[in-house]
Amino acid sequence: MAESFAFEIAGKVLEKLGSAACERISLAWGVREELEKLKLTLAAIRAVVLDAEQQQARSLELSLWLQDEFEIQALRRLVLKRGSTGRKVRHFFSGSNPWAFSFRMGNKIKKANEMLNKIAAEKAKFHLTEKHETNVIHRERETYSFVNTSSVIGRDEAKQHLVNFLMNPTDGEDIPVLPTVGIGGIGKTTLAQLVFNEESVKSHFELRIWVCVTEDFDIKQLMIKIIKSATRMNCKDMNKEELHKVLQDCLNGKRFFMVLDDVWNEDKKKWSELKDLLCGGAQGSRIIVTTRSRKVATITGTIHPYDLEHLSYENCLSLFLKLAFKEGEEKQHDNLVRIGEGIVQKCKGVALAVKTLGSLLCSTRVQHEWELVRESELWKLKQEENDILPALKLSYDHLPWYLKHCFAFCSVFPKDFEFNHLYLISLWTANGFLQSPYENEEPEDIGNRYIQELLSRSFFQQVEDEIFFSNLKMHDLVHDLALSVAQNEVNSCNHYSTGNVRHLWFDLSKQDASRLPNNLGCLQSLFLLDGEGKGDRESLIAEVISRSKHLRVLDLSECSLEQLPNNISYLKQLRYLNLSYNGNIKRLPNSFCNLQSLRTLDFSGCWGIEELPNDIRYLISLRELTVTTKQTRLQENGISCLTCLRRLIFSECENLEKLFEDIQNLTALRELYIYECHNLVSLPQGLKYLPTLESLSILNCGKLDLTMEELELEREEDGSLRKLFIGGVPKLESLPQWILLGSTKTLQCLFISNLENVLTLPTWFQHLTSLQRLEISFCPKLLVLPEGMQHLAALKTLIIERCPNLSKRCIEETGEDWPKIAHVSDFYCDETDAE
Repeated sequence: MAESFAFEIAGKVLEKLGSAACERISLAWGVREELEKLKLTLAAIRAVVLDAEQQQARSLELSLWLQDEFEIQALRRLVLKRGSTGRKVRHFFSGSNPWAFSFRMGNKIKKANEMLNKIAAEKAKFHLTEKHETNVIHRERETYSFVNTSSVIGRDEAKQHLVNFLMNPTDGEDIPVLPTVGIGGIGKTTLAQLVFNEESVKSHFELRIWVCVTEDFDIKQLMIKIIKSATRMNCKDMNKEELHKVLQDCLNGKRFFMVLDDVWNEDKKKWSELKDLLCGGAQGSRIIVTTRSRKVATITGTIHPYDLEHLSYENCLSLFLKLAFKEGEEKQHDNLVRIGEGIVQKCKGVALAVKTLGSLLCSTRVQHEWELVRESELWKLKQEENDILPALKLSYDHLPWYLKHCFAFCSVFPKDFEFNHLYLISLWTANGFLQSPYENEEPEDIGNRYIQELLSRSFFQQVEDEIFFSNLKMHDLVHDLALSVAQNEVNSCNHYSTGNVRHLWFDLSKQDASRLPNNLGCLQSLFLLDGEGKGDRESLIAEVISRSKHLRVLDLSECSLEQLPNNISYLKQLRYLNLSYNGNIKRLPNSFCNLQSLRTLDFSGCWGIEELPNDIRYLISLRELTVTTKQTRLQENGISCLTCLRRLIFSECENLEKLFEDIQNLTALRELYIYECHNLVSLPQGLKYLPTLESLSILNCGKLDLTMEELELEREEDGSLRKLFIGGVPKLESLPQWILLGSTKTLQCLFISNLENVLTLPTWFQHLTSLQRLEISFCPKLLVLPEGMQHLAALKTLIIERCPNLSKRCIEETGEDWPKIAHVSDFYCDETDAE
């Protein structure tokens, strides 16, 4: 279905080597002859295809290495031009000697040629053939939610069994616990979620609690999760005694239903400790546990466990056809249905295998490709206990080459780890994984496309869809697959490698520093965690940095740091740096601004930072910046000089009164978020002149006055805003038109929340011709919807919550404002729903 990863990578390298920019640089720095030899060698290697894993890795490394060396030198020259002339800036970037660089690069490329020549000379040993892509039929991508009952087939009997357990009365004071047991991927979580969202269950229990249990079964963390699920309260800073009191208050006298999903703990003492903490509920409370382990079921269950059976062949086939074809389309492809019947037999009744392969084949109607899936020898691989990796490995082998590294990289995260899509895209970008056939496509757009592809193929699950980001996770089985394909390149908290580790997740609260791998010379990503403040973190980080000079990703969030190691400025290839929630850091050293390759910088929650570095303007590659500072004002010619910025976030800047006035210089900015800046009094006028801004969010800024003087906009209707969120701004009485930034024709989503003094919405609402989603919440004084809303033909979703006066006017058929919104297909209002 796709040409080999190595084939594509070699092509990408050749494309880079042949680019006009590379030609100019090679001439300027005197390495053109060696680059020409490199191009010839790579052209020969490009014939190596699908099964050439070693060549894939080397070709990718070469691509990243070439990009690094040339790009860093070019960036240094650009910074030298930007800075003041004279000794100060020359000293600031000492080591930028073009003659020394030419000599060094020539030798490096020569060595690369020797390495690749050896590979090319030996390629006959591999007996590889080149395969060509065939035309396939593409269809719209779909995602399937586990809470969407229409996407679940064949679980009615199992669902009824669990519902009966929840509803039927029992004797005794002990809380009944029903373990649901089955192999990974069979649908235990899906079944539990079906029951959890059953209407009769919702009305029967006062409290429903869902907890995804981690492998280590940490009691304190479980208490925090239970409280958060029940009350939305974040108690991570409490000790066990405090947590116990809050938990008892939460459960006291209430009939609750709790799901403990994916339990691995086989220590009976730990289970007894947790069970004792849950004894405060009312008679009739129930717990359902899902697990792969029969021993866990024996330890936790008060009744005989429910063994979740494999799906029947008929149900598997129905599910497969639903995923592989559009509705009714299978009648046009009898040949593919017959092949599909054979594929379904191979799935052995495991729902995840059916879903994975059905999603895989939904994009092709080429018979040969369906036959390849049916006849793959991967099905013959020996299954490990509770494992379906051969089925999932087959899907991995059919991923496009550009998604394989992206997917394998995710094995660095612990199991059950939830990550938002913006975070993941930043990490992929930093590691050079994003490739596009289009010259000017933004990395953020490429990353979004990759995530949608992985979602549609069931490699990711969407946990929560927030306004500006989506929370994702990987099924345990899919995580096992990622670990198997990443092999020795990844060390995570539950997987240790002895090879040349490239991506390392290390938790000092769970792992001793002595277990750090010895060979870190190839390390590209380091995630270091130390939530409990163990050990001398600064010296440990300094040591790791000294052994990892090629780091591209460094995540030191929540490490209780007081200062950054001095040698961090030597990480010339660093693209991503996360320092968030190190509240004791008071300053970022000016030498930190040597990191000219840095693209993402996050120091949100660093409440101790007194001011930003003076030379922050030299971080000229920065695309994403998240700021927390104690400053009252931001310096001019600082952040505004970072003209590559795409996303800018101000978070919890308690003292900040004003932003920088020259914000209009950020001509590439696409997203601006301002959160919890309680002393911010105004926004800069230049905000109205950001030509590419697509998302704007202003939340919980108590002193902010948005009644900016309504100056005439020079570009009245050429704005680009698509998403707008305004909330927690008590001074606001009416939404000013300038906040649209000239985007009445482009705005698609508008969210208005916690505006306690807003009485009416402006008449210009009727001109939002592209508006698709409108959410209004916690606006108690809002009385009426604006006139003309019935003309908003694009509006598909309208949600009104905690607006009592407005809700009464929106009652279906009889409400005074109903004619304005009768055309909206997806309408929800909490007050009318209660009636």
